[in-house]
Amino acid sequence: MSDTDPDALDRRIAEAKAASERPMAQAQAEGRGWAIGIEFVGTILVGALLGWLIDKYVIGHGAWAMIVLLVLGFAAGTRRAMQTSQQFDSNPKD
Repeated sequence: MSDTDPDALDRRIAEAKAASERPMAQAQAEGRGWAIGIEFVGTILVGALLGWLIDKYVIGHGAWAMIVLLVLGFAAGTRRAMQTSQQFDSNPKD
């Protein structure tokens, strides 16, 4: 292989680009996974917090609103995680 061979240079450039794209794709997939997980947990926590606030300041006793909104938060979080996951699957480059 000589240093003036343009085919060898093009091949080395293509190999370097391919090697640098693999870790980027892995980091992007990891970021998407974290986004889905944080959104899921956040939805559950918001539901639980709203239920606790309603129980404490509106109803005054019991934990029924917190239980109901915790379950609804779980359902909404699951639904939202599925939607986001499908969006990521349909647009792998976004």
